[in-house]
Amino acid sequence: MISAKDLVDNEFLRQYEVKIDDQLAKIEYSLQERKIFLTKLVIPEDVYTDDFRDSFIKIVFEDIVDRNLSVVPTSPEIAKFVRRNRQYKSMLPVGVRI
Repeated sequence: MISAKDLVDNEFLRQYEVKIDDQLAKIEYSLQERKIFLTKLVIPEDVYTDDFRDSFIKIVFEDIVDRNLSVVPTSPEIAKFVRRNRQYKSMLPVGVRI
């Protein structure tokens, strides 16, 4: 499906991007101190599947781990992903519960 090499961190627009079938899927973020707030998930309807969504979020989380940041998922879809995948709860900052 998609891999880490497909992921682009567009720092100017503050969003992670993946191009698929000439369309752009993105996760918008805000970076503050050592925390990244994942604010919005946008996946075009033509390519939207649960597998694609989960793969996209996983590769974004892998990049965030490499950057040694904490994650604050303010997007409902991303928060739901963290609830379903407990291994990512350790990436939440102290005091943040999902």
